[in-house]
Amino acid sequence: MVQLKTSKSARIRARLGHPVIDADGHRLEFLPLVRENLQDYVRKIGGGDLLKRFNAQSGFLFTENVGEQWRKMPPQARRETWTTQPAWWATPGANTLDRATASLPKLLHERMPEMGLDYTVLYPSWCLTFMTFEDDELRQVACRAVNTYSAEFYRPYADRMTPAAIIPMHTPKEAISEAEYVIKQLGLKVISCTHVMRPVPLVQKERPDLAPLAMRLDTFGIDSDYDYDPLWAKCVELGAAVSSHGGAQNWGWGSRRSISNYMYNHIGSFAASGDAICKSLFMGGVTHRFPSLRFAFLEGGVGWACMLYADTIGHWEKRNGRKVRDLDPSLVDAGQYMSLVRKYGDGAAQAKLEEIRAFLHVEAPTPEVLDDWSKCHIEKEEDFLRLFVEPFYFGCEADDPMNAWAFNTKVNPQGARLKAFFSTDIGHWDVDDMSGVVEEAYEQVEKGRLTEQDFKDFVFTNPVTFFTSQNPDFFKGTAVEAEASRLLQKARPR
Repeated sequence: MVQLKTSKSARIRARLGHPVIDADGHRLEFLPLVRENLQDYVRKIGGGDLLKRFNAQSGFLFTENVGEQWRKMPPQARRETWTTQPAWWATPGANTLDRATASLPKLLHERMPEMGLDYTVLYPSWCLTFMTFEDDELRQVACRAVNTYSAEFYRPYADRMTPAAIIPMHTPKEAISEAEYVIKQLGLKVISCTHVMRPVPLVQKERPDLAPLAMRLDTFGIDSDYDYDPLWAKCVELGAAVSSHGGAQNWGWGSRRSISNYMYNHIGSFAASGDAICKSLFMGGVTHRFPSLRFAFLEGGVGWACMLYADTIGHWEKRNGRKVRDLDPSLVDAGQYMSLVRKYGDGAAQAKLEEIRAFLHVEAPTPEVLDDWSKCHIEKEEDFLRLFVEPFYFGCEADDPMNAWAFNTKVNPQGARLKAFFSTDIGHWDVDDMSGVVEEAYEQVEKGRLTEQDFKDFVFTNPVTFFTSQNPDFFKGTAVEAEASRLLQKARPR
């Protein structure tokens, strides 16, 4: 039995009058134990050849420190290949108790009252990389092995925690297969996906050796290689809570590609990933076609989402399907325009009157579809509440001051309250004391940035509505079942 301290977080929780739910904690895989279990599973379903491929692809997790491969590269080789600086010292060091807690569910279960937490959803750390394996067979088997192991390892502690399953997303078929397996066979409730990096087709065709250096994003909404609607339909059918958990720095895209500085790569990384997928799902019409489906974007905070929400409305107002027609170059009154040039143009303009007149008649390129918003089916500004505010949830860490922005109805268009929810990231380097996360989050109330009701929505109401939106029994048999049930009954229309 660990000697637990009486933390301020525990005292805050005691007077709240409602549970505190963590929508995104992290487990640090017990790598020696995980390796043995995963190898056994891979061997059973794939045989020796697949096991060799698995060990070759994932061996760095078990034989070296994460990032060791990058460190072994000469500086010039990093620059020539532009190999991104990965994470290093990414887990608790001096805080040995927290380091062990992130790996031992029994210890985490025992310490949760000290942390002020009632329930947590736990995501993998190192094994998240399995979703990115290029070997199609190996990727699917590796993800299934992790999910099977996680379900068994955490099942005895289901009253206070549940592991999230990782879903390979390279094709809808493989994603559907794994989603069905983890929900129906393993009894898991949360599925996690991230964007897919694909080679640019022309480079893949003409220079396959360079294809890994010319990758593009697939974000499942617009411009995808596949129609992911069958997956979203399956998620509705299964009652799965769908989350996106990936950062731009993990795969080295956008501005998160420094070859020498991890902090440069990490700052804003998860926000960039969330922005890409959220915008793609919205503009690809996914939230229109699947109005009951909810999506969570984790670890990036909510500041980027507030900006995206406001910016999207602003763009739609100026360039929707009707307004964009006012920009048609053929509508310019050439006579009036030239009259104004003759009257107000300087000497240089007067000398070029014929060229200017001819330029007005240069044919402008016209896209195949004039209305970039056609898949969204937006008729009025209020539709953004239904298509953006309702379906999207945003995971926010405790110390992020931008969390308050989500609840600021004076700033957000249409007085919206974006659905930010508490996502601690316990287990990683950015949480130096697990027992302080609730205390840090509550500082927003103490500083007057959030009301008590805002805080309740942040740590309880929004997590409950997200996780139960697809599965009303999500919290059945857990430590928060009674409180979640009362909340849902109160919210249910009479």
